[in-house]
Amino acid sequence: MTPLLEFDRVSKWFRDTVAVGDVSFSIEAGVTGLLGHNGAGKSTAIRLATGLARPDEGAVRVLGLDPRRSGDARAAIGLVPDGDGLWSGLTARGVVEACGRLRGVADAKGAAADALAAVDLTDVADRDVKGFSQGMRQRVKIAQALVHRPQVLILDEPLNGLDPQQREAVIALLRRLGSEGIATLFSSHVLGEVERVADNVLVLVNGRLVAEGAPHALRELMDERPRRIRIAASPTRALGAALAAVDGVEQLEIGEHAIVVETSDPTAVARALPQLAHDCGATIASVEPTDEDLESVYGYLTQRARGVRR
Repeated sequence: MTPLLEFDRVSKWFRDTVAVGDVSFSIEAGVTGLLGHNGAGKSTAIRLATGLARPDEGAVRVLGLDPRRSGDARAAIGLVPDGDGLWSGLTARGVVEACGRLRGVADAKGAAADALAAVDLTDVADRDVKGFSQGMRQRVKIAQALVHRPQVLILDEPLNGLDPQQREAVIALLRRLGSEGIATLFSSHVLGEVERVADNVLVLVNGRLVAEGAPHALRELMDERPRRIRIAASPTRALGAALAAVDGVEQLEIGEHAIVVETSDPTAVARALPQLAHDCGATIASVEPTDEDLESVYGYLTQRARGVRR
């Protein structure tokens, strides 16, 4: 079966900067999350997927066709860009209807009404988008991407600017579209968002695909990495020596006011710490992880990927 969207060893660079490097993946119906920190190459990958940018190496295919050369491939794509780009002076209905006509939709008026209903904007469809909030404008962008009923829906950070209620509604919409057979690719830098929506996850680090799979498998992969815990305590030397004997502790940095523990089993450290502190006569001021941010997770995945050619 021909994938709905495919990257075949795709690279794109700007002068000396590699924006996307030797990336390969394929997407079928369902929801795929494109996860990466700012500057990881997500937006460049989206521009390549939609035919807005040309790969310097490799091939991008939509329905087996080059989106830069094939009108059929471009017609199959719905794009929600990261930028705004809405036409002030038009109503939400006017924007979506215009996009429908540009896409060659026979009943642009009816299709626009359906798309606006899908994003819960029917009640405000005849208001000028100039006065819309960021969240409302984001939903108009989603509606225009759906007006021609695409087979491949690509969204660049679609949950930005949405309040919690709007966010829940868009997440439910993306999941429904995926279940209806649309290949949906959406980018995010927030792991929790991707876990809630996606059937499959692609992780980009510095333009390279370093991990892919189901969200639970990715979470398990991330959970394998050693954790760093900073323990502010006094005195530190005796407590540090005691912590060195705890199962899973791999490395210690003992300072005058704090101990940094690197461990594969943070739960064991947490359980042992109160008794060890009591036995050593140490006072604990704070215990906090130092590597729970996404940058550290991406760094870990990058280290795992070194030497692996994608």
